[in-house]
Amino acid sequence: MAAAESKPLLDVLTLDKPEQLKALGHPLRLRVLETLGAGDGEILTNRELASRLDVDPGHLHFHVRMLLRAGLIELADTGQGREKPYRAVARTVRVAPALLKSDATSDLRAAMLDEVQRGWAEHGSTGTFRAAQVTARITPERAVELIQELVEGAREAEDPSLGPIVITTVLHPPTTVDVDDV
Repeated sequence: MAAAESKPLLDVLTLDKPEQLKALGHPLRLRVLETLGAGDGEILTNRELASRLDVDPGHLHFHVRMLLRAGLIELADTGQGREKPYRAVARTVRVAPALLKSDATSDLRAAMLDEVQRGWAEHGSTGTFRAAQVTARITPERAVELIQELVEGAREAEDPSLGPIVITTVLHPPTTVDVDDV
């Protein structure tokens, strides 16, 4: 199906409720949101999503309903027939700072790490999985600005004719090394 014409995607949706984060706490729901938020916002039915993501439509329906209840996707108003079309409500999802500091982010962190591990397992030996790590002496605020610049740059460079790639960024203070582990 084509991109939504009647209602443009929000540029940014800021999540401020724990249940919204919980909705993102599964790798498949992250993939659904990424698929529906691609480009100018795809409109896809549950069956079309299932086909694109190579999963069972019945299994996917539970995850789509959870995203719908959390307000991360919506029913598109172009529905024809029995299959309901869905679309993302925003191109970018951000987590409110107060929610980031809570324990509510554990499901989301676990889903993101799981996605990275599955990506490595599936693509690590093919040369299509790339990773980089740098230790820098900058403020956490500047690091977040750099991540936002990356997100904006990726959005500007998008080519709808290409398949999606996942870019995951993480920042944290250096971990301590146990001498017994060396």
